[in-house]
Amino acid sequence: MEQERTKSQSREQTAQNVHVYDDHYKQARIYVRELASNRYTLTGERRERVTTVPRVWTPTLGEGLSLKENWNIIDPGDEQFRTQSLHLHFVVIQPNGRNDGHGHQNEALFYVLEGNGYETHDGKDYPWHTGDAVAVHNDCVHWHNNPDPEKRAVCLVMKPKPLSLFLGLTFQGKIGTKPADEDQWEPRTEWLTARPEGDEFVPKVLTPADTEWQWTEFGHVRQIAGKGAPLRIKGTDAYLHEIPAGSRSGKRWQMADEAVHVLDGEGYDLHWDVEAEIADQFYARVAKKPTRWDWKKGDMIWVPHNTIVQRFSTGTGSAKLIGASNSIYAELGYSRIVHFENAPEFDDASLRAAAGEGFTAPPTA
Repeated sequence: MEQERTKSQSREQTAQNVHVYDDHYKQARIYVRELASNRYTLTGERRERVTTVPRVWTPTLGEGLSLKENWNIIDPGDEQFRTQSLHLHFVVIQPNGRNDGHGHQNEALFYVLEGNGYETHDGKDYPWHTGDAVAVHNDCVHWHNNPDPEKRAVCLVMKPKPLSLFLGLTFQGKIGTKPADEDQWEPRTEWLTARPEGDEFVPKVLTPADTEWQWTEFGHVRQIAGKGAPLRIKGTDAYLHEIPAGSRSGKRWQMADEAVHVLDGEGYDLHWDVEAEIADQFYARVAKKPTRWDWKKGDMIWVPHNTIVQRFSTGTGSAKLIGASNSIYAELGYSRIVHFENAPEFDDASLRAAAGEGFTAPPTA
């Protein structure tokens, strides 16, 4: 550990093999977005946002080690603000390299898009490969390693960081961080408050064989984080979704918003926005006409809160996507998902048989 601390603190020693985000942190960061209004109702503010902000865009993943890398996807500081329920970004680990060791109180879910490597968490190594999901648990000192001498590794990172920071879970820093007035504090002890009994036995890496593909009302999905997935992740629900060529997903309504990355294929979303009518109780007012959002491989899709969505695959092959949402909505009472229409394969055994068993890993970039 002392060797890793020395490496992380000395740029001269690490410039050749450690990705240090010096340029990135020269910019001010917005961790949580202010929500302000002169009125009790926020309907106008919400409607303006969901009607003016694009719901499909193509994040750019560069090759460099500076701001040109463009590794951000969604966070509260976006100029076109969408959401702060999740923070998404890419992590690129150069050949025979790693990032600098650090720790934060929020957890993080990684999905390996390309390459092979390993995590080092609290001094222990956890190997991962393309198609794996990886958990960085709360209060974990970690760094990401790519021992391949020629090929980079790329991961999609999904985390409920804005919510964690809003709730006061703000301790974070690089290896070597400690109180500046160290003499005013007792000697250090084990960090205990985020380690429920038995938590250390929950897997940190989930492989494609660890959860099964299932036909659900929404379509062919495999859960990789959240309920039913044996992975040490609590704040993010995530799943893989495959839509056969020429087919569609189910049509569903949920309160949580969702960020979806298109791994392969092309198609479009239909979104029916939902407004509230407050009378003797809450009533829903569903838009008569949906908005259409076309997408292709490499795009991101944002489905706003309280939206009805249906997804269509229009390419010659299956569309393959990964979706994520913040688990807190279910804990706050918004666990119900309403299905207005099922995916056609869910209701038709012959269509299920023709669709096959699903993909096991995304194609490399």
